[in-house]
Amino acid sequence: MNGRLIAIGDIHGCHHEFAELLARLSPGRDDRIILLGDLINRGPDSLRVIEIARENRLISLLGNHELRLLKFHRTGDRKWLKEGDEATLAKFQSADWAYLEGMLLTFEEPTLNTVFVHGGFLPDQPWQKQPAEIVTRIQVIDADGKPAKRADAATAPPWADLWSGPPFVVYGHTPRPEIYKLKWSVGIDTGCVLGGHLTAYELTEKRFTQVKARQRYWP
Repeated sequence: MNGRLIAIGDIHGCHHEFAELLARLSPGRDDRIILLGDLINRGPDSLRVIEIARENRLISLLGNHELRLLKFHRTGDRKWLKEGDEATLAKFQSADWAYLEGMLLTFEEPTLNTVFVHGGFLPDQPWQKQPAEIVTRIQVIDADGKPAKRADAATAPPWADLWSGPPFVVYGHTPRPEIYKLKWSVGIDTGCVLGGHLTAYELTEKRFTQVKARQRYWP
């Protein structure tokens, strides 16, 4: 592959920033762009984000927001829904559901010894065998060694702090004001929907490109 390999963090319906970031990256035919999940919800237009991704033939990973909507779609059980999901669901058509169904859980690039994922991994288990419930949702590792949300275990270490590789992991899901770069991982959810930035990371060049959010969209 001669083209670039580029990851983009959580978009959450921020279609203007997404379009602007793609324009700045100016992808060529051989470039591959991986969206790290949570394309939808919270921001102004989830469907437009999916449309842009589809039009540009981008690779999309499953985020916890997509996983939740898919569970509802498959079961009809409203227990999977959270506030804000209804607005997205109301506009979804069959092509949008098909796009979500086609999302990958992880994407591996062996030549760069790198794996892309939405949330992350438990460090003491083979990454390939970890289920969607873990890899789309993990933020920290609690005192029992279990995956948890930051909100539920405020003093627990981020999973990335305990990940010693290989592989190198590129992930989103945990919004931070700044890029979170460690020896064996990089977190690029810089909270666009919260008024932060939408971040892209070009792997071979190890270059970051950011677009500032036009406003704080959520909460």
